[in-house]
Amino acid sequence: MSRILIIEDEVSIADLEKDYLELSGFEVEIENTGDRGLERALNEEFDLLILDLMLPQVSGFDICRQVRDQKNTPIIMVSAKKDDIDKIRGLGMGADDYMTKPFSPSELVARVKAHLARYERLVNINTPANDIVEIRGLKIDKTARRVWVDGVEKTFTTKEFDLLTFLAQNPNHVFTKDELFKEIWDMESIGDIATVTVHIKKIREKIEVSTSKPQYIETIWGVGYRFKL
Repeated sequence: MSRILIIEDEVSIADLEKDYLELSGFEVEIENTGDRGLERALNEEFDLLILDLMLPQVSGFDICRQVRDQKNTPIIMVSAKKDDIDKIRGLGMGADDYMTKPFSPSELVARVKAHLARYERLVNINTPANDIVEIRGLKIDKTARRVWVDGVEKTFTTKEFDLLTFLAQNPNHVFTKDELFKEIWDMESIGDIATVTVHIKKIREKIEVSTSKPQYIETIWGVGYRFKL
């Protein structure tokens, strides 16, 4: 549910806007003074701000400028002032839209929805999706370096994570302990292949229902290990 902050000193207008937005499924907070509105806008996470120009303590222009210095939150500026200079100034400070009072509450809701949808599209375009490997109940988020088993997150050390990810990305391929050591530790084993065995054991304890009958990492006796699809 999108969270919206209305900063408006006219209580009746703020309440009307709140009612219409809540009927449309938004979570809405109201502040009637500029100083409190600015404090909350900067220190809390809101999906959109509806900002009046003429406010006690701190003006809407100052709020817009300070918020835009720190956040990309969509801002709809509203005012009874019809002068183009105020609209130009507000948009120049980073407001995404400017509405002149009086306006229809339904128009406000429509503009709120449009700006939220536009912002979400921009965020999704600019934020690449995490690189995720999913095999049955095992989910490996390579970007965030996190692992879940049947929806439960498990904690892995750096090498445990690297070893699990390498095996999962190369399923049904049998790797010797020497090959795994060289791949994960980036060096020749020189008799240290027991390290691989220890790490496999720890990984199994975290991802397998039964370590004696593993469903993911299979031991190929006399050779090495294989990740089963």
